[in-house]
Amino acid sequence: MSGTRPAPAAAAAGATPSGAGTQDGGTHPGPFGLIVLAGGRAERLGGRDKPGVVVGDRTLIAGVVGAGIAAGAGPVIVVGPQRADLGGTSFVAEQPPGGGPVPALRRGLAETLPPQVAVLAADLPFLRPEYLSALLQAAAGYCGAVLADDAGRPQWLAGCWATATLRHAAGTYQGTSLRGLLGPLGPVLVRPAVPPGQPPPWLDCDTPEDLAAARAWARVR
Repeated sequence: MSGTRPAPAAAAAGATPSGAGTQDGGTHPGPFGLIVLAGGRAERLGGRDKPGVVVGDRTLIAGVVGAGIAAGAGPVIVVGPQRADLGGTSFVAEQPPGGGPVPALRRGLAETLPPQVAVLAADLPFLRPEYLSALLQAAAGYCGAVLADDAGRPQWLAGCWATATLRHAAGTYQGTSLRGLLGPLGPVLVRPAVPPGQPPPWLDCDTPEDLAAARAWARVR
């Protein structure tokens, strides 16, 4: 890493970057990989197979993988149980199983990936390809970019990163918190302009209330 500079302009989905990311070489987004973290226990959702829950007309994980592929991701690495309905993806198991998002991220990063990689939760039903494109453009030349919600809070499982920087950070980090790993990297924050009446791309489905809200949004779209 070689210092900082003002945040670059994002050029998709009306996204507005804020903050200053860490420069990491290069100025234009290129091919990118995708790591989907899909191995959690979903305790707050009653231990259900959260990635396999249906919102609208598809499972949560199918929506995330589909958005990544539509935005040009390849390879697509799912860290979690294999699923027959997800073509064009590779499945790997975190070590240790159920170890949490940091071990899962390390396992995904062990695969061969392009210089940029998106890291996404498996439960983001409204993350469309244009939001990923905005993240990639904002991250170009920096360590990474993450979505921020309407209150400006970074969404650590909705971001794009310089692969080499992320690998180095994950390899040296001794903690268990994903925020503790990613926050010190100083990513650009991308605050998308969500059109009126549209669901926010950062909406995840951690609780029964979240899932009910997502299904309500899906019904009115």
